[in-house]
Amino acid sequence: MCSVRVSEAGQTDIQKLHIAIIGSGPAGYYTAEALAAAGDRVAVDVIDRLATPFGLIRTGVAPDHQSIKGVTRRFEKTAKRDNVRFVGNLAVGSDISIEELMDIYDAVVLATGAMHDRSLGIKGETLPGVRGSAELVGWYNSHPDYAESGLRLDMTSMVVIGNGNVALDVARVLAKTPEELSGSDILPDAGQQIARSQVRDIWIVGRRGPQNASFTNKELSEMGQLAQAVALADPGQFPSLEKDDALEPGKRKMMAILRAFTANDAGEKPIRVHFCFFSRPVAILGEDKVTAVKFEKTRVENGAVIGTGVEWDIPCDLVVPCIGYLSSPIGSVPFDERAGRFVNEGGRIADRLYAVGWARRGPTGTIGTNKPDGAEVAARLLAEVTPTGRKGRKGLDELIAKRQIAAVTFRDWEKIDEAEIKAAQGTHPRLKFTRLGDMLKATRR
Repeated sequence: MCSVRVSEAGQTDIQKLHIAIIGSGPAGYYTAEALAAAGDRVAVDVIDRLATPFGLIRTGVAPDHQSIKGVTRRFEKTAKRDNVRFVGNLAVGSDISIEELMDIYDAVVLATGAMHDRSLGIKGETLPGVRGSAELVGWYNSHPDYAESGLRLDMTSMVVIGNGNVALDVARVLAKTPEELSGSDILPDAGQQIARSQVRDIWIVGRRGPQNASFTNKELSEMGQLAQAVALADPGQFPSLEKDDALEPGKRKMMAILRAFTANDAGEKPIRVHFCFFSRPVAILGEDKVTAVKFEKTRVENGAVIGTGVEWDIPCDLVVPCIGYLSSPIGSVPFDERAGRFVNEGGRIADRLYAVGWARRGPTGTIGTNKPDGAEVAARLLAEVTPTGRKGRKGLDELIAKRQIAAVTFRDWEKIDEAEIKAAQGTHPRLKFTRLGDMLKATRR
């Protein structure tokens, strides 16, 4: 007969539901929050390959949008609950397999987000000078994978492909003055490069028309308020004003903001941000590096983008595709390569295996979208999975010790957090660590 340890709450381990969530971003923590509400009947381990929690809140949200990062305070409350634990610096796929986790836990939830850029699928996209938005955003956000990418902004023209908020973030951050970035947690090297930047023309180009753009109004409005950059748009790209009346209120406001850009003077400020529509990239030109992007003029018919055969070029030295992200496959878990997400039905992948957030639905929605998504999957898991007597966190701790992995706890993260805030320079809120060794050193203080 196996011995069963009794918890302080009086509930036996064999009665407890042991759950692992892979990924500590919004989807992971919203799901942990919903599961933790079940109280002593569950024990949740939130596992991340990075030594720091909060996923894209820390390394994806633009460094000049500090108010958005405030959602981490909610996640901190969840992380400090007795039935939730953070385990950082543990990579699923290399340090531990998904099969091992399934053997240790009663259920596993994939909340891995989407970390890789979607390919343009055109000639020249591997040329030097093409930088995916995951890399560029990761660079100025101090992501350990990209902080030392060596990006330089000594060019005069760059093209950002995409009509969503990521495209706006890239253009806005690279067009700001040091004073405008003074309250951000931007990577110091990125801040210095932006301060010395020679970029004078930033082109934001989309395949569809302005009414089809995915900009949110707050972020779009910011483009008209930059100290040294003027937002420009060609009035010839817009439909008649009367057609705006058929749009829902949010879209009408977006169109009003974009239309206002058509009245701006290109000579007002030293940097020009051009909003271009009805243009799809067909090739990135250059031999040893990027020299231009070739576009084809388009029109939209019945929701489909149709090429017109008319082509035009934008000379540039830097191209940043911002056309979406893809999740990464994990082991033998069924994966939809085209959609860039795990194959699932209502969040369920297989028996005892689930997906939430972008890993479930692809890279759509906002940070807040993950709350109802996580709650839905948590409710389904609690209804479908029963305790099986698996070891849970005890089994994970045994494996971590056996493999001598330097796992990071939430208390360790608090020490890293404290050290980053203490190292802050000037009016910046923190100086982020980008090297694992420095983070582990901080945990030993």
